[in-house]
Order: sequence, then C-alpha cells, then structure tokens
Amino acid sequence: MKFEILPSFLAADLGRLADELRRAEASGADAIHIDIMDPHFVPNMSFGPSVVDFCRKTCPAFYRNVHLMMSRPDLYIGKFAAAGAQTIQVHVEADCDLHVELKRIKSLGVKPAIVLNPETDVEILRPYLGEIDEALVMTVHPGYGGQSFIAECLPKVAWLREKCPGLDIMIDGGGNAETIPLAAKAGANQFVAGSYLFGKSDMRAAVEDLRKRLASEPF
Repeated sequence: MKFEILPSFLAADLGRLADELRRAEASGADAIHIDIMDPHFVPNMSFGPSVVDFCRKTCPAFYRNVHLMMSRPDLYIGKFAAAGAQTIQVHVEADCDLHVELKRIKSLGVKPAIVLNPETDVEILRPYLGEIDEALVMTVHPGYGGQSFIAECLPKVAWLREKCPGLDIMIDGGGNAETIPLAAKAGANQFVAGSYLFGKSDMRAAVEDLRKRLASEPF
C-alpha cells in the first residue's frame, strides 16, 4: 500500500497562504490536509469553504483532503464538496446520521472518510467500515496544532488495519520523523504533519527524509 504524506494547512503562515500552498505542492507531498474547525466541536476556529476553493484555484492539481471538525458537518458537506474538497472526513463523534452523510459525500463525487478522537473507542467505527474510503485516527486532541503525539492511539490503527487490510488509514497529530514510522508499523499509510513540515525551511528535504525512513523499514 502506498505511503502518503500530507502537510497540514493549519500550520502554514497565514500571511503567505498562496506561497505556503505552492511550497507544500513543490515539496512532493501527496495532498494538502485542510482542517475545518467550528467553535463547538473543538475550542478553536479555522477555515471555511472559501479556503478550499482558494486551494483549488491556486494549485488545482494538488489533492485536497478536508477534515471537518464540526458538530454538524451535515450542514456544510455540500458547500465543501462544491468548493473542491476531494476527500471529506467527518467525525464519528459528530451530531448527525453518519450512514446518511457518508453516502451523501460519495454521491457528490467525493471520497468519504471517518475520524476518531483519542478518547473514543475504536469499536464504534465497526458499523461504518463498509461505507468509507479512508479512516483517520487522531493522535492528538483536535483543535490546535503543535501538540505531542499520543502513542496510546496506535492500537486503534492496528485494529483498523486488521479489520480492513485495503483501507487507507491516516494519522493526524504530532507527526514527525520519529512518530510517523511508529504509525506505519501500526498499520497507517497516510500521515499528516503540520508544524513539522511547515516549520522546515526546506520542506522538500523533510518530505524526502520521511519517505526514506518509511522505505527503510519492513512494514
């Protein structure tokens, strides 16, 4: 299964978003990960559909992975799909009918994905496994970048890989050169890194280093 690296746009320099997006694309990363936060689901706010549209217009060939950290993602899925989201991730903890919303995401021509917070039992995902193209295991508490990796979340990754050998499994939070190989050993194949990648003056070299580390291990 292909390993994929996704810089998190939340960690970009907000005063230079176009340059930062182009830098992420030029790094050789596989996609841009766009965190959408409401102030109800998490104690923070971030972007709206216009930023996804901005990413589409600025770097149309750079894949847009959109993570809805929202209490009611069902009210916005259509807007984000119309803005250019290519994968939409919704939380299992959200206040909506996920069976309905995952089906709706797919009907809009977008890949449906589900997200699990650190404190949530992974077994809750079982009813949705046949309805998703991707699962995201949060390895920090959602809401802010720059947090430390929660290694206790890795058994959830292993559970998902055992149940769904062909599923794309992502981790998000605290990703760096040390923690991303640990997640790969647990079974993840997609890795979000925000502060670690955008904090590098040479993001391409950092992405290449991550790829070499992943290629050097017999996962």
